[in-house]
Amino acid sequence: MMKKFITLIVSFFALISSPVFAGGHGVTKVALVPGGPHPYFAAWEQAGLDAVKDFGLGKADYRVPAEWDLSQQNELIESLVGQGYNAVLVFPGDAVGTNKILGELDDAGVPTAALAGCVEQPTQAKFCFGTDTGHSAYLGTKELIKALGGKGKIAHFTGFLVDPNTTLRINAVEQAVSEAGGGVEIIQVIADIDAYEPADEKINAFMAAQGGEVDGIVTTAWVPAVVAAQALTNMGDKRIKMVGIDHDEVVLKAIKDGFVHGTMLQNPYGQGYIGSYVMDKVRQGCEFKSDAPWKSTAQTDQFIDSGTVFVDISDVDTYVMAMRGISLEILETFDSTYLNCPS
Repeated sequence: MMKKFITLIVSFFALISSPVFAGGHGVTKVALVPGGPHPYFAAWEQAGLDAVKDFGLGKADYRVPAEWDLSQQNELIESLVGQGYNAVLVFPGDAVGTNKILGELDDAGVPTAALAGCVEQPTQAKFCFGTDTGHSAYLGTKELIKALGGKGKIAHFTGFLVDPNTTLRINAVEQAVSEAGGGVEIIQVIADIDAYEPADEKINAFMAAQGGEVDGIVTTAWVPAVVAAQALTNMGDKRIKMVGIDHDEVVLKAIKDGFVHGTMLQNPYGQGYIGSYVMDKVRQGCEFKSDAPWKSTAQTDQFIDSGTVFVDISDVDTYVMAMRGISLEILETFDSTYLNCPS
């Protein structure tokens, strides 16, 4: 029934956006929909606004479900399609379950792609565009091990278990530690804490009980990074080394003040900006090249890395330029690398 509803709604808006009414392929209206509220995705809002201005889109709007619940995300997407949005960029509320609505949308002529996290294959999403989260966690752990001189006990604080990236990050941290020659040991992994209340409770409890035993901390999700950085700052002791993730002001200040060694930056702005551009290209009739240089992940063979970079006290003040440069570099070569477009 829902598939029939989506098809009817899309057919109506396809009619009023058709060349007879709008010229060309019609006006592209992109919906950017994360799985739920989270500070990481906030950059998608400005990315969408800039995409409208720079690429002539009709809309590229950021809309967030009230909670991390797959049914709420699906209902929001269905509502947005009913309002005339004709392309959807989504962080999957579930790596498997999200495929159902993406397939229905694609069947109805609404192109989709996954941002920041991938859906499992088989999928009708055009591609997955996000951080190579496993690689980022691996590099971050390597930086931590280097800061520890190759020896020490570390703790790993990470994200929601429903997030498809969490398992990739846990495995990557373990891999980096396994390559350290036996000098580094993971003494604690705390997951499912990418929200402030559980992160604050569990991280501070760990620090109270085992802070004296741990030499290093790696965080691979936004909220744990913020809470751990604040905890180390409050302790006032710079003995424990930490490598975080993302660009929250608390983490950046802790780097400047010497309480955090560095952070692995992601590129959420570039995901939303370039993702919106590509959706418009797809709606114009562009298709992905058969020999496109996709990367493969545990979930998909159609992955594009949106970029990651480590920053410490030496370059924390110029991190925005670093990520903007990565975005522009990807955009500059995207068409020639990935797309075949009508002449």
